[in-house]
Parts: sequence; structure tokens; C-alpha cells
Amino acid sequence: MFLFTAMTKVAVVTGSNKGIGLSIVRALCKQFEGDVYVTARDKTRGEEAVKTLASEGLKSKFHQLDINDINSIIKAAAFFKDTYGGVDVLVNNAGIAFKGKQVDLMLVVLSVLKYHSISYLKLVVNISSFMASRTLNQCSKELQARFRSEDITEDELVELMKRFVEKTKSDQHKEDGWPQTAYGVSKTGLTVLSMILARRLSKERPQDNILLNACCPGWVRTDMAGDKAPKSPDEGAITPVYLALLPPGATEPHGRFVSDKEVQKW
Repeated sequence: MFLFTAMTKVAVVTGSNKGIGLSIVRALCKQFEGDVYVTARDKTRGEEAVKTLASEGLKSKFHQLDINDINSIIKAAAFFKDTYGGVDVLVNNAGIAFKGKQVDLMLVVLSVLKYHSISYLKLVVNISSFMASRTLNQCSKELQARFRSEDITEDELVELMKRFVEKTKSDQHKEDGWPQTAYGVSKTGLTVLSMILARRLSKERPQDNILLNACCPGWVRTDMAGDKAPKSPDEGAITPVYLALLPPGATEPHGRFVSDKEVQKW
């Protein structure tokens, strides 16, 4: 069983029982040569998504995954390693809109870090937002310099995110150079983390030819973004799917922020 499935390519999309995530799965089912997994916190909703795709003539599979639960992440990582020898394509779509000051942004950042420990990834796509670059430009010059620096480390990024959280608790974040958007700061952190991890992959695993990027799907009509957004979920999936299906031998983009299938200035 293992020898057979280990030769099968696999794509995993986090938070994909609805919205952009489900549209990414739908597109991958049509274009990716291998197994495509819906993942979700709720098993029932995840399995319903698989049934919905099946009714459209599309074959997908489901695995439970809660990015806020480290044990769930470990179990999912072990499943894909044991079943397939690793993951060929990972789209990190799962996320929430941070609306309160007390939300620990590190839950998402550390979840992404841990999930990237799966062996044999070839293409990694982190779903960010145009709010990342907009928020970056609203930060102090000192913060902008660090977020744009090519020598920023994971540890420094973690400390900066913690600093933002602590400053918001005492309502001192503006004085400290941060803008008034927890969501934007989280997406800035995710984008910078993507760049850090891409540099690490190039240095530590150059022979594996892994491409890792962050992207903006655009303003999409979802439960989180509302029904006034101009793009449908299927339209929002276009850039993530483009990055998830980069051809063998491609060397770019890598460690970039991409929107509308074009590399954006950071």
C-alpha cells in the first residue's frame, strides 16, 4: 500500500471546506495529476465539501486539520508522510480575520512554521493579502526596514509579532510605529515568514527545488470579506492555483509576494 501511494502526488489545501480554499481544491481537482485533499477543523463540513465536489464530477479526499491545534498538525503531517512520503503541493489557506486586540497572532505564524516541517514539499503557497503591503507601508520606517530586510530571522519576526500584541494590550501600538489593523499585521508577518522560509529552503535544501511564495487572491466574496467584494471565490483561486501548479524545473517565483499572477514589489 505504501509503495503504491508513495508514487502518487498529493496536494493539500488547508481550510478548504468553503470559500477560496474550496475553489482552490476545485481547480486542483481539474488540473493536478494526483490526490487532492480538502482539510478542515470540522470533519462533517469537510466531508460535505468532498460530496459537493463529487456532485460536480470531481474527486477529492478529506483529512481533518485544525491549524490552531498543534496535535492536529502533527497528526496530519504524520499521515501525509506515512501515506505519500510527504506532500508535493501545500496551500496554506486557513486563517481568520483578527478583530480583537487580545488575539494571539503567533498561533497562525507558528502553525505555518510547524506545518512546513513536512518532508518533500515541492510547491508551497501561503495565502496572504494586499493588506500585507498596505500595512507595511503604514508602519514606522524602523519596522519597514526590518520587515524588508533580507537578514531578518524567524526569531526576530516572532518577537516583532509578540511586540505588536503586547503594545495593543496597552493601546501603545501606534506610538510604537504600528498601524491600526491586527489583520494587516498578521498578513505582513505571514508574507515576511514566507520570504524567510524561502531563503532557508534555498540555503538548506537547494537540491530539492522547492518554491515557496505568498500571494494575494484579491478581494473575494467570502464569509470573512463580505458579499460586496468584486471577485468570486473561483476568481480568487486563480493566483494560488497558478503558484501551486508551477511546472517542473521552474526556478521563479520563489520567496515572493504575488498578485494577479505577477510578482509585486515588497
